[in-house]
Amino acid sequence: MKYSYFPGCSLKGTGRAYEESLLPVLKVLGVELEELDDWNCCGATAYMAVDEVKACVMASRNLAIAEKAGHKELLAPCSACYLVLNKTKHYLHESPVVEAVVQKALRQANLTYSGNTPVRHPLDLLVNNVGIEEIKKHVKHPLKGLKIAPYYGCQIVRPYATFDDQYNPTTMDRLLEAIGCTMVTYPLKTRCCGGSLTGTLPEPGLLCSYILLKEAITRGADVIATVCPLCQFNLDCYRDKMKGKWGHETIPDPRNKDARVPVGPHLDIPVVFFTQLIGLAFGLSEKELGLQRGFAPMRKPACAQRQSAAA
Repeated sequence: MKYSYFPGCSLKGTGRAYEESLLPVLKVLGVELEELDDWNCCGATAYMAVDEVKACVMASRNLAIAEKAGHKELLAPCSACYLVLNKTKHYLHESPVVEAVVQKALRQANLTYSGNTPVRHPLDLLVNNVGIEEIKKHVKHPLKGLKIAPYYGCQIVRPYATFDDQYNPTTMDRLLEAIGCTMVTYPLKTRCCGGSLTGTLPEPGLLCSYILLKEAITRGADVIATVCPLCQFNLDCYRDKMKGKWGHETIPDPRNKDARVPVGPHLDIPVVFFTQLIGLAFGLSEKELGLQRGFAPMRKPACAQRQSAAA
C-alpha cells in the first residue's frame, strides 16, 4: 500500500534525523510513501492553546490534501503532528460548529474533507501492517546486548490510544526486541519531557528532561529510544545545563551497586529515534541514518565500550 506522508516542520528541521532514518527503513520494508504536495504546519499543540478552531483549519488543510491525493491513509511520524491531526478529526466529527467553519475555509482553497482519512503513526504501521516477523527477516546485524530505555512521550497515546496502551505502550518495545535489543524497565516511558517549557519556563522544563535521563541511566540503559522530535531535542540538547544544575547528584555505580557516583558524566547517554536503531540492525550506515547529528552521538564502538564497562 502507498501512504500519504506528512513530515511536518520538525522532520525537515531539528528532527531531520528522524526522516533520514524513517525513509530508508520503510524502503527496505517495501512501504511506499508520497509526501503531501504543498503541506503546511499543523499548528502543533501550541496553536491549539491559542485558537482551537483556527488550529483545526490549519490541520484540516493537510487532511484534505491527503484525501484529494487518493491515498487511503496518512502517515504522521511527529508526535505533535500525529496528535493534532487526530484531534482535528475528532473535533470535526464531534462539533458541527467547528466542521462548518473548517469546511467553509477549505472551500475557499478549493478543498473539501470528508473526515475519514486515517492518521497513522510509524509504530502502528510497522507493528500492525508490516509485522514483527517481516521486520525480523531484514535484520542483518542484531543489536544484541544494547540496553534500551523506550521513551514514547505523552502525545502518541494520550488522549487517543488508537493503537497502544495509554499507560504502558509496548509497540516500540516489541519492535526493538525484534532487532535484538534488550529493553530495560522504564516506568517513565509516557511522562512528559517538558515540551516547550524549555523555551518559556526553563527551570521546570529542564527538570522534566533531567528526571527522564537520570531514570534511564539509573535503570542501566545504554541508549534512550524515542518517537518524538521535541522529546529527542529536549533530552539531547540541554545536557550541559543539566550537568551544571544537577551533575553533582549521585546514582548507583553501574560497576558496583554498593557504591554511588555523580550523575553528571553519565548524562551523555545517546538519545536516538527508534528508526535509527532499526536502520542499524538492517545494515544501513550510521551517516545514512543521521546518527552523527546528536549532541551525544551513538556509535557502535562507543556502545560496545559502555557495555564492556558496565559488565
